[in-house]
Amino acid sequence: MKTAKTVSPGARKASGAASPKVAKAALKPAAAAPAVAVRRPTKAKANTRAAETAASLGGVTAYSPAEIEAIFSRFEAADPDPRSELVYSNPFTLLVAVVLSAQATDAGVNKATRGLFAMADTPAAMLALGEDRVRDAIKTIGLFRNKAKNVVALSRILVERHGGEVPANRAALEELPGVGRKTANVVLNVAFGEPTIAVDTHIFRVANRILLAPGKTPDAVEEALERIVPPRFRQHAHHWLILHGRYTCVARRPLCERCIIADLCKSPEKVLAA
Repeated sequence: MKTAKTVSPGARKASGAASPKVAKAALKPAAAAPAVAVRRPTKAKANTRAAETAASLGGVTAYSPAEIEAIFSRFEAADPDPRSELVYSNPFTLLVAVVLSAQATDAGVNKATRGLFAMADTPAAMLALGEDRVRDAIKTIGLFRNKAKNVVALSRILVERHGGEVPANRAALEELPGVGRKTANVVLNVAFGEPTIAVDTHIFRVANRILLAPGKTPDAVEEALERIVPPRFRQHAHHWLILHGRYTCVARRPLCERCIIADLCKSPEKVLAA
């Protein structure tokens, strides 16, 4: 996958796509993690047990500060500089890619934006391209009609109100069509280096499943993570958790046997070979 650079002065060094090493690092087992024998419950029972336990915690983590430090230290050791898997070249293309990623995979978005960004990688160029051509370029992803409308509308606002620049301001970002709190958090974190935590479906699942930051809504999980994640890990916390959920703590059958935090995990679904 191609790597792209951001141009935001406030951003860390970032690329638009993760190298294969990132995915491998996210999956790499920790040598020190001992195997734990746990009988596998049925999926329904495991989900019910996790939900009940998470609810009983009332948004409070099941881990001690030392355990949380250990969890994120392992993530950091495996992948010191995690990156978004979306391909982008500047804050605007990042913003558009994240808007398009709703109910779509990063791979699917990257396939669609390859041609789109070749034609337009600034708000002015996207506005000039027009809704019909944007729609044609992204028709391989879900909700493409509404997304095309939002991309052109947000481009117009950026040109007319922000001098063609993506604002490094949450309120201004959330005023843009198609931009909610999660999208704003991603842009603030990746493009402008702010230690925000964007809660997507992977983070929401992982935070509840392993009882790290249980919450009934993405906002509740975000608030819980902000309370417990040590400040030195917050810049990369959401990337580590996304990659963990995408490649290891997957939805249907978590790959506990290759998990780098398996011995620390308190999920009722945890299953490892003896």
